[in-house]
Formats: sequence, structure tokens, C-alpha cells
Amino acid sequence: MIKIGLFGIGLDTYWDQFEGLQDRLIGYQKKIAEKIEDFEVDVVNAGMVDNPFKANEVATMFNKEDIDCIFLFISTYALSHNVLPVVQKTKVPVIVLNLQPVKAIHYDTFNAIGDRGKMTGEWLAHCQSCVAPELASVFNRSHIKFHLISGYLNEEYVWNEIREFIQALTVIKTMNNNRVGVLGHYYNGMLDVYSDLTQQAATFGNHFEIIEFGTLKNIRDNVAEKEILDKIEAFKKLFEVSLECDNKELRRAAQTSVALDTLVEEFKLGSLAYYYEGDGDPTYENIVTSLIPGFTLLTGKNVPVAGECEIKNVQAMKIMDALGCGGSFSEFYAMDFEDDIILLGHDGPAHFKIAEGKVGLVPLPVYHGKPGKGLSIQMKVASGPVTLLSVCQNSLGEIYLLTAEGESVEGPTLQIGNTNSRYKFSISIRDFINQWSMAGPSHHCAIGIGHSSSIIQKIADFLEIKHIKIC
Repeated sequence: MIKIGLFGIGLDTYWDQFEGLQDRLIGYQKKIAEKIEDFEVDVVNAGMVDNPFKANEVATMFNKEDIDCIFLFISTYALSHNVLPVVQKTKVPVIVLNLQPVKAIHYDTFNAIGDRGKMTGEWLAHCQSCVAPELASVFNRSHIKFHLISGYLNEEYVWNEIREFIQALTVIKTMNNNRVGVLGHYYNGMLDVYSDLTQQAATFGNHFEIIEFGTLKNIRDNVAEKEILDKIEAFKKLFEVSLECDNKELRRAAQTSVALDTLVEEFKLGSLAYYYEGDGDPTYENIVTSLIPGFTLLTGKNVPVAGECEIKNVQAMKIMDALGCGGSFSEFYAMDFEDDIILLGHDGPAHFKIAEGKVGLVPLPVYHGKPGKGLSIQMKVASGPVTLLSVCQNSLGEIYLLTAEGESVEGPTLQIGNTNSRYKFSISIRDFINQWSMAGPSHHCAIGIGHSSSIIQKIADFLEIKHIKIC
């Protein structure tokens, strides 16, 4: 769970001058804390910081509580020296809440107060924006990165921004704690797919576990008969199993699926990239050609799996999965200039939680470009809004994010035992494929349901990497 450190800032000189002002501002802060807690996070509310001594106390508290982020509420004008020590000593992301209590001061009511002292106190309860430039100046000169949300307490925009920042923080924490399995090797010759694991780890903070295919074989050799039968029943429950699937293929895939579950558990994996051919060894080819059903089940259970050892793309899939919007392995299949749509899909595992209906389990007489034959899946991504995400690396070695928002639409697809869906974008498919390709991704991407580019922008901001949005 994300832990938020919340503190308000004010000026202690005001409290004796303006009766009730401090309690009123603390009340606003309490409402903010309660609404943030609605996003299922733990809030450490440090109260009001109105002098430098309290600033140091709050910094100590936040460090002891091991918070993930600071939410700083500007309750009224405050001196920046009450703020800087907290941020400097805590060293976590900072989100400044420049939030007025109401949309606008009711001028007639305000001016009718008559007493200029009381009127000043009333104004100070609405004086949040006064200190925003001061804090920005001090943070910039102190090389402290921060985010600013300006608005009013009950504004939908404000709470949508806060929710997205919390979602972004959740993704980053998930990636920081993610153990990525690398099973096998790259698909030989796919130069765009080759990845710099060190740079990936440095950017996202995750761990890479290089796993031998022999480890999977040893686990698979010891799978019990009951485990195989139980897994076949799981297939029948979770997949629309084609009548063309014979029992031998189901048993083969079920045995491998059980072994994959064990592998993931033993290495505590949160995602996995794989590829292997087993050239010249029938034992290994038997395993390689029975992976897809088991990997699809893992992908749907929050352990996304990318084929062709596409590590960059499994990072994208994990981001989408952590956002709760899927993240299915895809590549561009064909352009349809009549309907101005583009087909995307891929062989191998898919994210059945974003499928339209049940995922089909079907036999394939050949795995195109790969050895052997076996079972595969067939699905369409549910109709509605989608986001494409690619984790990219440029010629300087820098990691960056690429997104596009569009729609999964109805219409004919290719029934070839793959994920296969039709997508429409706000620009023509000609412009889309040109702009997407020129942004420099590999030929794979992750697809998730819903429009998530705004949250992904916040993820990029927290990670201090570039984000390119096509549409």
C-alpha cells in the first residue's frame, strides 16, 4: 500500500491575529486527508507546519514512517523556510496542493462583513495561491522536483489529478519491487528487441532473474498426475476450449502450465520474458511448444509474460497490469484503408481479463517463425477505449515511454489462433503508423483497456524520463 505524508503550511503569526483561522484551515486539511484515504492509501497526517522547528519534526516523522510521497497543502500564506527542511530531508516525490476552499470568493458577502480585520482573516482563508510561486522558486533553486495541483477543494479535476498521481505512485512501487524473469534468449536477429537490462533496472528499479530452461524442465519432469488433471479442468473453466484440441495436447500444455506456476513461485516473479527453440532436442521442443496456455493464465493473474524475449515490452505490460487495465502483448498486423483501422495482435500469451468474451484455446498446425506446433489462444480485446504503451530505448541508451489512445472497434478479424483486434485512432492510420514508428519503439507494444496516457505521463514525470504521446 502507498503511504502518503500530508502536511499543511501556514504562518503562526496569524493565529493570534485572526480568531478561528487556524482551526478552519486544519479542518480543510482533515477533509483532504479523508478524501485521499478513499483512494485506499495510508495517510500520515502531520498537521500544520507553521514554523521551522515543526518542519524538522515532520521531516523526522516522515522518514520514520517511510512514506512514498509528500502531499503539501497550502492552507494560507506561509514562509518557504517552513517547507524546505521537510522536503530536503525526506527525499520523496512532492505534490503541492494549491487548493482554495471554494471556487471563488463571494465578493458581496465578503465586503458586507465590514470589519477589515475580519475581512483580512476571511481573505487569508482563501490565500493559497499567494505562496505557490514562492515555493516554486525555492524548489527550483534547490533542485527539488515537484508537481503542482491548483484548484478548489471539491473540484472534480483536482481529485482526478490526485487519483492519477496515486495510481502512478502505485505503478512505480510495483515496478520497484518487481522481479522480472528472463527465460531462454532473444529471438535471433530481432535487433529492435535487444535490451539493456542494466538501464532498465536503473530506470524502473526492478530486478532481473536470468533463468535456465533446464530449470523449467526439471520442475516439469516432477509434476504429479493430479496436478495435470487439475490444470486441465482449470483450462476448461477459463478458456473456451475448442473441440479440435485433443487430450494429448491438453495434457502436454497442462503439465507445462503447472511447472510454470512453480517456476514463478520459486523465483517470486512478477513478470517474465521468454523465448527458446530447443533446436535438435525433442525434449526441449516438447516444452517450448506447450507454453502458451500456461503463460496466458499467468498473464491474467498479474504476472504478464512477453514472448520473443521482449523485455522492454514486458516492462510495458507490467505497467499496464499495475494500472489494472491489462497489458496484452501485441504487434501491428495490417492496415485497413477502407475502414481506416489498423489490426494488432500476436501469437503467444494474452491478457484474458481484457478479452471480449472467453479466450479461445485452439490447436495450431504450425507456430509461424518458430518450431513445432501445439495449442494457442484466440481472442479479441473488448470494444471500447484502449491505450498502447511501448517502453523504448534511444541511441543514447535512455529509456522513455510512448503511448497512443484509441478505440478497439467491432468488425472482422483474422481467425488464425492469435490475439487479433481492430483499432481506430483520432488521426488516420497512415499518420498513426508513421508517427508511432518515427518515435522509435520496437515492433511490439502493450495494449490495455481505457485511456491511461495522463497517468503514464505522471509515471514518466516521477521517473524523470521522457513520454511521447501520439494521439
